[in-house]
Amino acid sequence: MESVITRHKHELKRRTLTVRETERLTPNMIRITLEDESLADFASLGADDHIKLFLDTGAEAPVAREYTPRAFDLEARTLVLDFAIHQAGPATAWAETAAPGDTLNIGGPRGSAVIAPVFDWYLLIGDETALPAIGRRIEELPEGVTAITLAAVPGPEDEQRFDSAATQKTHWLHRPVSQAHEAETLLEAARALTLPEGNGFVWIAAEAQVARALKLHFLNDRGHPAHWLKAAGYWVKGDAGSSDKALD
Repeated sequence: MESVITRHKHELKRRTLTVRETERLTPNMIRITLEDESLADFASLGADDHIKLFLDTGAEAPVAREYTPRAFDLEARTLVLDFAIHQAGPATAWAETAAPGDTLNIGGPRGSAVIAPVFDWYLLIGDETALPAIGRRIEELPEGVTAITLAAVPGPEDEQRFDSAATQKTHWLHRPVSQAHEAETLLEAARALTLPEGNGFVWIAAEAQVARALKLHFLNDRGHPAHWLKAAGYWVKGDAGSSDKALD
C-alpha cells in the first residue's frame, strides 16, 4: 500500500462571490459564508485543497492569498471560508470588516490531492491556520476509523468541536499567537503521543519550520512511512503571504 494519494486536476475558474453572512467562530477565527450561482460547478475533492483569494489593496494588481474551502454546498451555491486571525495581512483585514453584500474574487482550486480511504487512523497536527482543513477532514471521515487531533491555539476559547462519524481523540495545546512559529510545544506533545495499532496517515500543517520539525520527528524518530505522511508549511514567519507546501 504505497501510492495512497491521488491527484486530480480541475478546470481553473475565477468567480466573484457575495458575502451571505459572517460569524466570529472563536476569538481568533472568523467564518464567512459566500454565495453565487457560479458555485454550481465548484469542485474540491480534498480536505486540504486551496483556493486563491484576490484582494484589492490599492496596489496595481490584486494580492493573492490561499485559503482552504472549509465547506461548500453545490445546491445552495455557497462556499464557507474560515479566517485565522493570527497574522495581520490583507486577507484577515478583509475578513474582519466583511459584511453581507460585500464581494470577493476567488480562483480555483487548481487541483485536489485525495488520500485513499485505506487507513485505520489519521493523525492531524496543526495550528490555527490548519483548523479549516483539519475540521473538514474530520467531518468527512467515516465510521470505523479514528481521528486524532493535535492542535495549537491561543487558549481554550479557541478550541473547536467537529461532528463526525469517526471516533475522535482530541488534544488541544494553548500558547500565545506570538509563539506560533516555535516548534517545541507541538513537538513535545507529538513525542508524548501513543498512536493506535494498524495503519495510519499523518497530516501536518503549521508555520514552515514547525511543520518541517514535526515531519522529521515522524520520519526519523518514529520511522513512519514517508508515503503515509503529508506535511506543509501554511505560512512562513517574517514573510507575509508566503507558504512552503512542499517543505523543500
